[in-house]
Amino acid sequence: MVVIGTAVTLGPLHNSAFILLLSSRRGVRQGLAFLLSWLANLIAVIACVMLLTGGQPPARHSAPSTAAIAAKLAIGVALVLYGAHRHRRPPRPHGPPRWAARIDNASPATAAGLAWLLQPWALVGAGAATAVDADLSTPTDWLALTGYCLLATLSLIVMEMYALRAPAAADARLNALRSWLEQHQEQLIVTLSLLAGLWLTARSAYELIA
Repeated sequence: MVVIGTAVTLGPLHNSAFILLLSSRRGVRQGLAFLLSWLANLIAVIACVMLLTGGQPPARHSAPSTAAIAAKLAIGVALVLYGAHRHRRPPRPHGPPRWAARIDNASPATAAGLAWLLQPWALVGAGAATAVDADLSTPTDWLALTGYCLLATLSLIVMEMYALRAPAAADARLNALRSWLEQHQEQLIVTLSLLAGLWLTARSAYELIA
C-alpha cells in the first residue's frame, strides 16, 4: 500500500487546491477542514472494507479474493490507459480553477466537500481492494492500514503544519510550489497514472496466476 499511498499524496490537483485554501483569508481553518475531510474519507473507505471482510482476509483463490485482485487489475489497466490518453492529447493551458476567485468566502464545509471531490477515487479504490487482505488480528496490518491513510495525507499535513508555524514564509513558498504544480500538472498526472497503473497491473496479474 506504500505505492498507492505515495501516488495519492503526490497528486497535483488536490495539492494545488489545498495551497489555494491556505492562501485564503481563513486559510489555516479552511486547510484543516480539507485535511480532516480527506483523511476521514480514506478511513471511511477502509472501514467499509473491514466491515465487509470482518477484519479477516478471504481464502486464497476464493471468489472474494479473486474479485479483489480483478478489481485492482481493472484499476491498473484503466490508469495506464488514462495516462497514455493524457500523454497523447495536445497540451492545454492550466490556470486557477473557477472557484479560486470565491475562495475567501468559502466555508469550512465547502473546503471539506472539495476534499471529497478531489480525492483520486481510482487510487482510493485500489487501496480498498488491497485492504481486503488485511488481518485485523495482527498489529502489523493495523499499522499498515494506519500508515497508508497517513501517507496518503502526508503532503497536506506537512503544508498545514508549515502554514501554522511560519505563515509568511509558507505563503510565499507554497504559492511558488502551486505555480510549479500548475506548470507541470500534465506531466505529473501522466507519470503517476502510468507508474501506479503499471505496478497495479503487474502485481495483480502475478497474484492471479500465482
